Amino acid sequence: MPRAGASSGIGESTARKLQSLGFTVYGAARRVDRLETLAKDGIRPLAMDVTDNQSMQVGLARIIEETGRIDVLVNNAGYGSYGALEDVDVAEGRRQFEVNVFGAIRLAQLALPRMRAQRSGTIVNITSMGGKIYTPLGGWYHGTKFALEALSDCLRLEVAPFGIDVVVIEPGGIATEWGSIAAEHLDKAAGSGAHAKQVAAMAKSLRSEASANRNSPPSVISDAIGTAVTAKRPKTRYAVGFGAKPLIATRKILAVRQFDALITRATGVPRN
Repeated sequence: MPRAGASSGIGESTARKLQSLGFTVYGAARRVDRLETLAKDGIRPLAMDVTDNQSMQVGLARIIEETGRIDVLVNNAGYGSYGALEDVDVAEGRRQFEVNVFGAIRLAQLALPRMRAQRSGTIVNITSMGGKIYTPLGGWYHGTKFALEALSDCLRLEVAPFGIDVVVIEPGGIATEWGSIAAEHLDKAAGSGAHAKQVAAMAKSLRSEASANRNSPPSVISDAIGTAVTAKRPKTRYAVGFGAKPLIATRKILAVRQFDALITRATGVPRN
């Protein structure tokens, strides 16, 4: 089972969960040295960069050569780079799509021929509650997650005739490094421009959320993935982790302007 982004947090927890369920697990990361602890426990390290097509091809080829099959692909690699759409360089937005979207779909393309030959397999795409809701200064990040949601739906319909499932996991607030890393990216975009007040407030909100005790542990995500890949007929989506279900439900209920006001207050981002 190849994993993109298995070196910490949700990725590490998922690798261990699936190993406990009897899977032969390959943990993928750009830096293999960060997989040493997992390797000591029998999880096979795999050097992979989801923005490098050759590394993905080599990684999938190795798995097939060593095991002869691919039962589960979990696409977990991703990051959030926040900033006003007016300010963030398009190159940075493109990089987010390369990591969060195109890498996941390319890995699916590489895994699907083997899954079709087996007439079985499960592709798990980890999006976010941010694929259903939106926040200030998160345009590029939310754009990637909305895109992966839609692509997953289309892919599910395309591969169903071959006995393959596509599952979306929508994490809420999870106790990982994600929020602090996003805040660091945001700080770099702060400056003294037109959106400086919004940027400073959002960076503060992200750091506060990252350190909040209410955030769920990564195990809630790995448990959901374990449930999905062992189910005869998995759900198409699993919204798990702090705030995921209520916020997604609220977005469905409220009118757009009402949700705008709610999310603005919740994130503490002032109107300039």
